[in-house]
Amino acid sequence: MTILKATTQGQRLSQVVLAHIQGYLQGKKMKKIIFCAFMLGVLFNLPGCVTQTKQTSQKASDLSNPQTLPPTLISREVLFGNPSRYQGRVSPDGNSMSFRAPVDGVMNIWVGKIGDFDSATPVTQDSGRGIPLHFWSLDSRYVFFTRDKNGDENWHLYRIDLDSGDIKDLTPYDGVQASQMDQNAAFPGIVVVGMNDRDAKWHDVYKVDVATGQRSLIIQNDGFSYFVLDNKLNARVAVKTAEDGASHVFIKSFDEWNPWFEVSFADSSSFNILGFDQQNEGIYMIDTRERNTAALVYLPVGDTTPTSIASSDKVDVTNVLFHPRTHKPIAYALNYIRPEWHAIDDALIDPIQQLNSQLSGGSQVLAQTIDSSLWTVFTDQSNQSPIYKVFDTTTGELSDLFITQPEINNLPLSVMHGVVIPSRDNLDLVSYLSIPLEADPNQDGKAERASPLVLLVHGGPWGRDEFGFNPLAQWLTNRGYSVLQVNFRASTGFGKAFLNAGNKEWAGAMHNDLIDAKEWAIEQGITSNDQVAIMGGSYGGYATLTGLTVTPEAFQCGVDIVGPSNLITLLDSIPPYWESFRQVFYHAIGDPNTEEGLALLKARSPITHVDKIEKPLLIGQGANDPRVKQAESDQIVEAMKKRNIPVTYVLYPDEGHGFSKPENNLSFYAVAEAFLGTCLGGRIEPIGDDFSGSSIEVVHGAEFIPGLAEHLGSK
Repeated sequence: MTILKATTQGQRLSQVVLAHIQGYLQGKKMKKIIFCAFMLGVLFNLPGCVTQTKQTSQKASDLSNPQTLPPTLISREVLFGNPSRYQGRVSPDGNSMSFRAPVDGVMNIWVGKIGDFDSATPVTQDSGRGIPLHFWSLDSRYVFFTRDKNGDENWHLYRIDLDSGDIKDLTPYDGVQASQMDQNAAFPGIVVVGMNDRDAKWHDVYKVDVATGQRSLIIQNDGFSYFVLDNKLNARVAVKTAEDGASHVFIKSFDEWNPWFEVSFADSSSFNILGFDQQNEGIYMIDTRERNTAALVYLPVGDTTPTSIASSDKVDVTNVLFHPRTHKPIAYALNYIRPEWHAIDDALIDPIQQLNSQLSGGSQVLAQTIDSSLWTVFTDQSNQSPIYKVFDTTTGELSDLFITQPEINNLPLSVMHGVVIPSRDNLDLVSYLSIPLEADPNQDGKAERASPLVLLVHGGPWGRDEFGFNPLAQWLTNRGYSVLQVNFRASTGFGKAFLNAGNKEWAGAMHNDLIDAKEWAIEQGITSNDQVAIMGGSYGGYATLTGLTVTPEAFQCGVDIVGPSNLITLLDSIPPYWESFRQVFYHAIGDPNTEEGLALLKARSPITHVDKIEKPLLIGQGANDPRVKQAESDQIVEAMKKRNIPVTYVLYPDEGHGFSKPENNLSFYAVAEAFLGTCLGGRIEPIGDDFSGSSIEVVHGAEFIPGLAEHLGSK
């Protein structure tokens, strides 16, 4: 079963991810990497940290009680530097393992015998931003990886021949963005890749010979959002986005595309065709039609009424696993506060019960062996280092593969708590709260005293916050701030009504949810009204700008990373390969081609209200960002300068939509730490050499952060 599709509003807006956030499932297909247009994972790998002198908001009376003393200051380098190992994978034959680990400080791919780390050696020697993503060929002969140039997201797909060490670019075309990468066990030595070198707007679909790199066209794309290939690698199903935002599904017969069925805009946000069954007689889908939450369903070719396989009335079905050979769905996850796995295959009922009993935090299945006997599982406690594990589906045994950052397990880490906050119109906002150790000595989520709070807003907005170890939350709680992460309306996973409640509500009801969460935290005694900052990346950056303009008295300061300031210019400058989803953006945000839509976009753009800003603002931007272009930050900084409103603007010439290089992350967090310390009074780690090796440029406003100009001078 092979799936080739571009992205849609709910869960898919680009096909390649930095880091391992969702991983690829080997076998039935490589699991789609969800890297939404404005996403959280990469964006919350923010940059650096800065300061001159240590500060504390601790009162003298608190210091007499040892329980209220702040813990040891954790180095930013420990939290934001390279892990020891990351992105673990077991090969499809079950004999080898791979992972990302540093080579001279840059993350590269290592391969060795499974469980034998002495045998592992690096198979890449990248010296730039590092290798963000890798996965195995189904015959275990090759390892694939992706790489772009300085964050431009023109991803190329490379393969490594493990016998010879030879590395080949399988998409060696100027300006190409490789996407929709897939394999099928029936076609060894072939990888299917979408490439847009013919027309930047549309990805044509090719079979690529992994050994030679030779490509052959499967189908030319003349305007479809995506294709679904059957198990003979024939393009059988195609989806096109209509002007009303609906998804029109076509079936191919006698070399012509014929209409099959339609999915309304309200349902298209969550709709996802997962692929064909083994006999190529029907398709598996994620579907919300006739229901609120997304179900896994099966639809025979030619029929219009699907059969439900798995569903929940509370949350969407996510992370469906298929057997790599039979192409049958065998398991899925449900994720409200924390994920829980469920068996579809009867043979997996007992093993998965054992799996769940051994998991108390977050978990993701990242890879399968070709016989699905072994799964690579990423396990994620909130106050411990994440661990990659191997799950034996025949015995239910869950064993460690490696710990990503063993050194952090001996540090004073805070606990993340799942909380459900009511919105003013009675929506349930699934959120995550982390409180400093000194404010919650029992770490039970009950603050014994108030502390400054950072409202940390996820990107997307069509993504979600999840339970697990979060370096940003640990950094902030260690500095003395509580952290609240809110799944506001438009976040994914909680049903289509919740998702669609965010349509046309940027800076409206979506922002009200954040304000409601802030008020909840005050009512709970977690913080006080004048001690709250707002911070986030991409949509979270937009939310930060909205917070300081639409509600100028609500926050003491804001940290915006690659956030759009002008929704009109944002939509005007979307990448050409998002053309098929332009109507989705228009229906979800506002249509600039109508008088009403243009007025809405202007009213909801922070730059329209820039003169209302009263509180300090820090902006971080990657110069090569193809989604939220540098102009989005430039224009609001210029507008603030004209009005003599203080703003500090940090630019990275070698970054894109978020910061990938550890040196750049460290430098930005250094700046952000000094900024927040000045604003909210939290503790500050001296900057030291955290600017070393970074491309940081402070375009404007270094004087507004104590010590910043001096450190830049000695960089």
